[in-house]
Amino acid sequence: MARVLSLFRPQPFLALVSRRKPTLCKMSMDSRAREVFAAAVEAVQPDIVVRQSIERKEDSVIIDGQKFTLKHNLHLVGFGKAVLGMAAEAERIMGDHLVKGVISVPHGIQQTLQQHGKDHLLLKENSRIQVMEGAKHNLPDTDAQKAAEGIRQLASELTEKDLLLVLISGGGSALLPAPIPPISLQEKLDVTRKLAAAGATIQELNTVRRALSLLKGGGLAHYAHPAQVVALILSDVIGDPLDLIASGPTVRGEVWPEEVLSVLERYKLLNSLPASVKDVLGRHPPWWKENKDDTDKAENILNVVIGSNSVALKCAGRRARELGFRPVVLSPGVCGDVRAVSRLYGLLARFACSREEPPPEIAAEVLRLGPEVGVESWDLCRTMQVLGEGRTEGWGSTCLLAGGEPTVELIGKGRGGRNQELALRVGLELRGLQFPPNGPVFLSGGTDGQDGPTEAAGAITDGGLYEEAQAKGLDINNFLTNNDSYTFFSYLSAGQRLLVPGLTCTNVMDVHILLIPPIPINIG
Repeated sequence: MARVLSLFRPQPFLALVSRRKPTLCKMSMDSRAREVFAAAVEAVQPDIVVRQSIERKEDSVIIDGQKFTLKHNLHLVGFGKAVLGMAAEAERIMGDHLVKGVISVPHGIQQTLQQHGKDHLLLKENSRIQVMEGAKHNLPDTDAQKAAEGIRQLASELTEKDLLLVLISGGGSALLPAPIPPISLQEKLDVTRKLAAAGATIQELNTVRRALSLLKGGGLAHYAHPAQVVALILSDVIGDPLDLIASGPTVRGEVWPEEVLSVLERYKLLNSLPASVKDVLGRHPPWWKENKDDTDKAENILNVVIGSNSVALKCAGRRARELGFRPVVLSPGVCGDVRAVSRLYGLLARFACSREEPPPEIAAEVLRLGPEVGVESWDLCRTMQVLGEGRTEGWGSTCLLAGGEPTVELIGKGRGGRNQELALRVGLELRGLQFPPNGPVFLSGGTDGQDGPTEAAGAITDGGLYEEAQAKGLDINNFLTNNDSYTFFSYLSAGQRLLVPGLTCTNVMDVHILLIPPIPINIG
């Protein structure tokens, strides 16, 4: 521990001779935090990520360094909340080389985009892509099942001369329900719901979903064989695991019945399985090996993550630098309970804002929290080193960036979401530090623009939150106990601390921003 903590001790010589004046900016800390968040969201807009990932050169396209010839042989399918905008841009780029397309998108999305003036994310009137809406309330339904069948039918008709472009974004799993006959959609839903209620992990749920689906777990790629398959993926999952995003319809992977039965037995669900599920799981070998030889199929599949939390943080850092901050990215994979996450950010703020060398106990607790919040010790050490150097060498303002998807224990009946509750808890952690512009500012926001059942995406907070709440007679603990962070921020500062970007048309989880002002330090 002593060796690790030595990284954060100030260098007296550098502290004396290496001071630089911070970049001046007339915007408030609050406004700059909002600007950085807006840049993160803009970076992962569905049309932008597609445009940046496809390079059109006459009658060919280059995707992820690979060249594909276009001979009026392009077909397109897609499924997910952001796929409509992705498809509109893909069609603009590909032109008349696009033969046909089918996309499965959320119920009402076309009308919603029109109402919000997002016409650039809509298909043209003469589009060759069929739009099918479904999955009302983000749950698989018969409309989504019809769309999935349309996608399967299109893929199954392709030849070795065809190119299938697959567009995938968050929400894709609910928009691509295709249970293996004789399993009904309701029977498949019942099995996965019981597993989730029993505490199954996302990996275990995914194992079962793939085994019961025609299209997930590489099923879509199977149907498209022998065509070339290229999947462009906008990831909403920590770490961007291709097999988990929409349950991996273009990611080949064998799911054996024994593996699935083991999961079901673990949660004591074997005896309650419908006869249809038992029938499918009783088949051997896996269903997709029954029909064709899959040899060398992987060579015809290219999966490319074109948008993610990491992409959003990179562009947020670029905007932070333009606004006078030195950006440092902690991690795009922050998870765990918001109480532990808020404690981490509070400690990092105190570490960065200390006028003297921070006590070693702060760094020790930061490192102890790492495993709880999904952040590697190396990333914590690197971040504290940068924060320490910024403080001791007079770099000026620093912008700490992170992302991910923390969790909230729901014990109350109030209105709010994980971002607003995180901001509220971080505000408590910052109590005692100076107020902006001389103290830190923290923002937490969901890139999808909606945090829980509220109009807000998140909130902004600082060291003055506790005192302002006290002055207004707001009992913070009561709001936290009732999971009522939205109501709290609505009362505080007349709601001005809420982050309300409106419809964002994308989702790469959450973005966390901690702005640290220049800190005058005591030397001697």
